[in-house]
Amino acid sequence: MNAVTYARYSSDNQREESIEGQLRECKEYADKNGINLIGTYIDRAFSAKTDSRPQFQQMIHDSATHTFEAVLVWKLDRFSRNRYDSAHYKRILKNNRVHVVSVTEPISNTPEGIMLESLLEGMAEYYSADLAEKVSRGHKENALKAKFNGGPVPLGYRIDSEQHYQLDPATAPVVQEAFRWYADGESIKAIWTDFNGRGIRTSLGRPFTKGSFQTMLKNRRYLGEYRYKDTVIPDAIPAIIDPELFEQVQRRCERNKKAPAHAKTQVNFMLTTKAFCGKCGAMVSGESGKSHTGTVHYYYKCGNHK
Repeated sequence: MNAVTYARYSSDNQREESIEGQLRECKEYADKNGINLIGTYIDRAFSAKTDSRPQFQQMIHDSATHTFEAVLVWKLDRFSRNRYDSAHYKRILKNNRVHVVSVTEPISNTPEGIMLESLLEGMAEYYSADLAEKVSRGHKENALKAKFNGGPVPLGYRIDSEQHYQLDPATAPVVQEAFRWYADGESIKAIWTDFNGRGIRTSLGRPFTKGSFQTMLKNRRYLGEYRYKDTVIPDAIPAIIDPELFEQVQRRCERNKKAPAHAKTQVNFMLTTKAFCGKCGAMVSGESGKSHTGTVHYYYKCGNHK
């Protein structure tokens, strides 16, 4: 009998050695039972609570080629931790004359075996749900104590040994500079271009982009506000930006959001969205340009010609 191996670990406390152990036990089972392994599918750092796993989906797709008759897994929870997904994909495999074999959980092809398999799948889903609930509870407790809950640390902060937010003396002034510049009328592009030119990077060590800069300007954590889901704790962490400056920046962000061309020109092109090219029918839009004398000229231009 030809078979393939499917191995997986999630993003919690498992690593590459977990994959090696799964593959080793599957190979030992295959050797002991005269099974010919012809392929391996591995998903790294993917939860089995979802079916959005690239190699898992590839394996399901490849089962239609009828080149293997079994999928070997270390345990059934490697295949899925969702009993509905498990039933759905096992049905697809069965239609392709492929069955799933757990090499460490001997399950017979009897009514009792069906009951045992259902019980194991239910236990796997229970474990995932119970773990998620415990993790959420732990995060909520951390939030109430204003402790770091994982994820990227915003520029301007560092996490101390007790998992509390502290000001980073090297980058907190950079955040203040960005807010002051923007509040004083400087454009976002001019600021992040200047920062990149000076070698200043985001908290992830990457060059600034328009998106990352806008995210920084809207981060209420700089007010000292701690948020986790529906938990909001004001003055829970050291503030970098005072409320007046923060609100000034938010007002300007909102104005530019409603009128993105406001910073480019104060000219009111009254025919925009109302005038169309007489040759091709495309909408025309307002343009401006300087002549060699420095005079600014305003006109309309065909969108297709542009």
